[in-house]
Amino acid sequence: MNWKSVQKLSRRHPRILVGGVILLIVATAGIGAPLFAPNDPVIQHLELSYKTAMTGFPLGADEFGRCILSRLLYGARISLTVGFIAVGIGATIGGLLGLVAAMKEGIVDTLIMRAMDAMLAIPGILLAVTIVAALGPGMLNVMLAVGISSIPGYARLVRGSVLSVREREFVEAARALGAPVTRVARVHIVPNILAPVLVVATMQMGSAILSAAGLSFVGLGAQAPTPEWGSMLSRGRESLRIAPHIATYPGLAIFITVMGFNFFGDGIRDYLDPRLKA
Repeated sequence: MNWKSVQKLSRRHPRILVGGVILLIVATAGIGAPLFAPNDPVIQHLELSYKTAMTGFPLGADEFGRCILSRLLYGARISLTVGFIAVGIGATIGGLLGLVAAMKEGIVDTLIMRAMDAMLAIPGILLAVTIVAALGPGMLNVMLAVGISSIPGYARLVRGSVLSVREREFVEAARALGAPVTRVARVHIVPNILAPVLVVATMQMGSAILSAAGLSFVGLGAQAPTPEWGSMLSRGRESLRIAPHIATYPGLAIFITVMGFNFFGDGIRDYLDPRLKA
């Protein structure tokens, strides 16, 4: 893609550009945290507790005198990791279940989809809380919980997409030539259902980060002194009256990152929609 193509894409789908820039900044901040962070994110300077912006602490210090900017930068790495792994778990397992259900049909389809319906009957965040409560607090369990809670959505999406694609002429032709079911699925069906899965996965990244932050907020996610945005927000709410900046900055970080993923996902959806192509 050359520069003219990028300009044309940004004009027709500005949300891709806006979301992409936001995500690039967040990703750069997280990856480059050791280079950009002015202080160690866990070292305490108790004499600076609750202080606002000052030299060496551009966004101030928290209740233990830890640099908020440094914790935000390292927290970006954690939040993005949680989002990618949780979405990867949900999309991989849910996609495979949806593919198997659509290709096998019959009792296999019924069993898989009824199990997905049972999971969908429980609100996603409640299911995630239940899983983390059973496994114990920690970011690994949060990623598993958020990923598992998103499996039904991907299973239903992939199943519906496969049922639509498998009736097309090129799939019927492959079957008529005697191609095995696994080859038909791998070569002819999966490549043609990736677009909607990609769009949903991109938009689910924001939801996964938000869910993980919510679990950390109630004490089920990252444990002290891990610099994670949800736990920072939870600790900061206790000091809203005397030091609102402690909760404000992680809250803004979560908001901006989720907004970036939503913008990017919306833009990708519009870009891949054939009805919007000129």
